[in-house]
Amino acid sequence: MATPATTTTGTVATGGPPAAGGAFPPFQTETFASQLLWLAITFGFLYWLADKVIVPRLGAILADRASRIGGDLNEAAAMKAKAEEAGAAYEKSLAEARAKSQAIAQETRDKVNAQSNERRKAVEAELAAKLAQAEETIVAARTSAMSNVAAIAAETAAVIVERLTGVKPTAAVTAAAVKSTTQG
Repeated sequence: MATPATTTTGTVATGGPPAAGGAFPPFQTETFASQLLWLAITFGFLYWLADKVIVPRLGAILADRASRIGGDLNEAAAMKAKAEEAGAAYEKSLAEARAKSQAIAQETRDKVNAQSNERRKAVEAELAAKLAQAEETIVAARTSAMSNVAAIAAETAAVIVERLTGVKPTAAVTAAAVKSTTQG
């Protein structure tokens, strides 16, 4: 009997189901030796490919990343050190500026106090001079007034004596009487 012809799709040309002639091909014991051979060849090839191509490339990539990370860490440490130096320099300059400003403020206070003391002393001297001049004026006015008082008192006494007695005393007598009265 003749076997039916199969198409490229694996179906029987007669239109019926495929023939139930055997088991699943990887489980067939007749092909174990060839399967183990191809498994060893494929494993060896993949091992060689991984050892010679993939692992060196991955190692190079990891080494490159490690060196880049190390460089970045070193650069970050250097930048951190620079930032700390800049911060210390800023703090130092800030402290110097504060000290300088306090010195300038103290100098200005001292200068203003000195000028104020000079002005006060000048005003006190001016007031003392005016006071001395005013005292001299008062003494002169008192002396002038007292000299006029004696003359006015002598005239007044002469007028009173003349009205009371009817006799006009001499100027020398009234002046002597007023003088003796004001001194005694």
